Amino acid sequence: MSTLFSPLQVGTLTLPNRIVIAPMCQYSAEDGNMTDWHLIHLGGLALSGAGLLIIEATGVEAVGRITPRDVGLYNDDNQAAIARVLKAVRHHSRMPVAIQLGHAGRKASSHVPWEGGQALGPDEGAWQTVSASALPHAPGEPPPLALDVAGLARVKAAFVQAAQRAHALGIDAIELHAAHGYLLHQFLSPLSNQRTDDWGGSLENRMRFPLEVFDAVRAAVPVSMPVGLRLSATDWVEGGWDVEGSIAFSKALAARGCDFMHVSSGGVSPQQKIPLSPGYQVPMAERIKAEVDMPVFAVGLITEPEQAEAVIAAGQADAVAIARAVLFEPHWPWRAAAELGAQVEVPPQYWRSQPRELKALFGDARIGAR
Repeated sequence: MSTLFSPLQVGTLTLPNRIVIAPMCQYSAEDGNMTDWHLIHLGGLALSGAGLLIIEATGVEAVGRITPRDVGLYNDDNQAAIARVLKAVRHHSRMPVAIQLGHAGRKASSHVPWEGGQALGPDEGAWQTVSASALPHAPGEPPPLALDVAGLARVKAAFVQAAQRAHALGIDAIELHAAHGYLLHQFLSPLSNQRTDDWGGSLENRMRFPLEVFDAVRAAVPVSMPVGLRLSATDWVEGGWDVEGSIAFSKALAARGCDFMHVSSGGVSPQQKIPLSPGYQVPMAERIKAEVDMPVFAVGLITEPEQAEAVIAAGQADAVAIARAVLFEPHWPWRAAAELGAQVEVPPQYWRSQPRELKALFGDARIGAR
């Protein structure tokens, strides 16, 4: 029996297996609105047989988008555009769908990656960014404004309103984005947070605003809707955010009713030195899993089914999240099920693709059906 294909309880949500499709920015929205690209992209992934699909980082306010092409959920048009895509996806797939809500902070107002990813210029539609402190992400970039008390309240309210819109859409779960150098991560890391008030300095103070956002979102949606968080477990920079801080943060979240942790790393500083290797972030997920009583997702160069199975079987994480691998191979869970002797749910339109030697792969599929 494959552990990767065993069910997982995440709050009130039951995942049919432990393969999570991680959120992946597509930079294809118009004024924050999903387009036909998202219908094609998410529709395809929803047929992959994974246990959970997480919609890409979705800005809770317009100035919180990484680029002008990011998806948002801050107005009625944004909500209607997601509703259109979600309706089509749900018509053909029973896969649970979550959404990642985030704010880019000082990493906002940027070009899309295939145009360089650098900060937009004044004549390119740039907008004023915000952060924990008035420190630019990289030398030469425009400095952000340090959020004052009113700004903190505005951002927190934006997260709440986006969460309420997500619930109204019928989305199954919310993931708050506190990783990859975006705003909530900017408060956690001493590299980006040099405040001297209640939201800076000590570990307790640097965790304060992200925890306030979590509390506000948790209170704004029903208990039946799981709320989790993605964090960068380390900055990969000496003197930056680290695994010990991540453990303390995860424990504080667990005490507040957090339903899952999604463990990544890096993104807050161009000085980071990441030792890339297969599964390089799994040990950090394992450290956090040992300290908290909630599901922990591992991510990071997990590309092979046997590798994913080993992570779950060894108890290093409760689920594995894949991103680039599933972009390259959209039916990756099919291959994983075939290699691990498991079954995967596949729409009947695809049943006849099942190889005869794997006649049990698609469950009730009828080989040779016309």
